[in-house]
Amino acid sequence: MGARRTQTAPEQVGLKAGTGLRRTRGLGRTPGPRRTPGLRREELATLAGISIDYYVRLERGKETHPGPTVVDALARALFLDASEHRHLRELASRAAYAPVAPPAPGHTVRPQLLALLESVRPNAAYVVSRTLDLLAFNPGALGLFAGLADWPPSLRNFARYAFLHPLARDVLDDWDEQARACVGRLRALAGTEPDAPDLADLVGELLAKSPDFADLWNRFDVKPHAPDPKTFHHPDVGNLHLGNESMPLEHSQKQRFVVFFAEPGTSDHDKLILLDAERGELGLDVEEERLSRRRAAD
Repeated sequence: MGARRTQTAPEQVGLKAGTGLRRTRGLGRTPGPRRTPGLRREELATLAGISIDYYVRLERGKETHPGPTVVDALARALFLDASEHRHLRELASRAAYAPVAPPAPGHTVRPQLLALLESVRPNAAYVVSRTLDLLAFNPGALGLFAGLADWPPSLRNFARYAFLHPLARDVLDDWDEQARACVGRLRALAGTEPDAPDLADLVGELLAKSPDFADLWNRFDVKPHAPDPKTFHHPDVGNLHLGNESMPLEHSQKQRFVVFFAEPGTSDHDKLILLDAERGELGLDVEEERLSRRRAAD
């Protein structure tokens, strides 16, 4: 909450940018010069209808049982959207109860999903894990993200691609939005499973290697990816303007199915055909590599 509080402009709540409310001994809250970015703690507490002492305990993690009314009031005061509000409720729920250790995330892709990847060709489609590891893909998907195929399967992760691959900023027209969305998905997972090994390893790597990732990570933004059309600047086939859908998969341990598509008969569809033909076959990444290592060991 502290990060979001400092990102909320005073003007959003009817205060002047240069002044705010501060506590003065014996006088209650009085106007005073603003020395901190965003809202002061006492301002947010007032807007949410709670005491400043209670809010400070919440922000510092010393109060772990806020009721739904308090959570909803804070969400309104901070102008959280639906996804951010839901995330705040999940954080409050997790803080109130001792979490049960989640099962290890699965990287096995069900055969039915491989058939689905095949059926949508030449549209580019893939399956990702909860931490954005590329688990399975059809030919066009691997070709669409130029340079991703050059990495070994164990490194193919879309957050890693966005922040560490030298081609990503040129290929992704809306790199800023896609990078923010990657961080938002990881940050949301960190709120409910902060000790998950798969998450901790990836975040630790990106914090060490990418100042841009570190900056976005420290904003605590959890907004999901907008399902808007995407533009790719591909070095081999030129620009592609594609629709996209991202869908959670049931019975697949938080895997997602993602597809980029174009209308048949359009130049964008023709370029997808070229990317699809270039690669040729369906692929399995992380799970295939893991099984290969096991077979070699045996």
